Amino acid sequence: MSELVPVVDLESQDAPERIDEACRTVGFLSIVNHGIDGGVIERMLRATGDLFALPLDEKLQWCSPRAEINRGYAAKGTEGLSYSLGDGTAPPDLFEAFNIGPDFWPAGDPVYEAERDRFFAANIWPDRPALAELRPALVDYFTEVQALAHCLTKFFALALGLDADFFADKTDHSTDTIRVNHYERGPGEDDPVEGQQRMGAHTDYGIVTILYADQVPGLQIVGPDGNWHDVVPAATALLVNLGDLLAEWTNDRWRSTLHRVVPPPRLARGPSR
Repeated sequence: MSELVPVVDLESQDAPERIDEACRTVGFLSIVNHGIDGGVIERMLRATGDLFALPLDEKLQWCSPRAEINRGYAAKGTEGLSYSLGDGTAPPDLFEAFNIGPDFWPAGDPVYEAERDRFFAANIWPDRPALAELRPALVDYFTEVQALAHCLTKFFALALGLDADFFADKTDHSTDTIRVNHYERGPGEDDPVEGQQRMGAHTDYGIVTILYADQVPGLQIVGPDGNWHDVVPAATALLVNLGDLLAEWTNDRWRSTLHRVVPPPRLARGPSR
């Protein structure tokens, strides 16, 4: 684990104070005792690994029908996250992804119903017997991480000197999304071109991101010194970073930190992650 990213034990009494310090100085933290069962994570990894192992022409059947619907499969090279910073000349990013939102919501809720074709569009599930475990594994993971995200907003409120439930009525219809990213330089693939990243530099636009990441190099963040720093998570820890919305809500007391994922060195293929 990078020494730059503080480790916060969510069961410790000083968790709110440590969260405030991390959010003010780095915008990233590593959380332990987060309550996510390791078995749920392993099932998610196996099921999504089976998906990404399929031939591209099969995976392309499960792409989103429209760009504004953040669901289904996204192929490598179809996105460039640094475009969000105005860098329209950057090469496309070297990741593929699979996205889901809530798999169900209360019947008749007017907020969900009004956005059922956009923010709360139905998930896109592959209809392959070999991928039968994908839906239950991802829904179980989604349920646990969604609960953790809303738990974190209570910690955030306490860290800001507010009532624990301050964010409850501001996030009761939040557009929660899981994106599983897969990075791999396959056999026969060329090395990245100059300046090409596995995921281009960007900030997240929402409230909070919870990240499960492999214990391999790649993720980098901009530290308080303005330089890029490697971040490799500790075993069993989850990384948490803030988004632009929470930075705005706190009048930039807290940071939405620029981050990216860099490819392995040229001629070093590195592990699939």
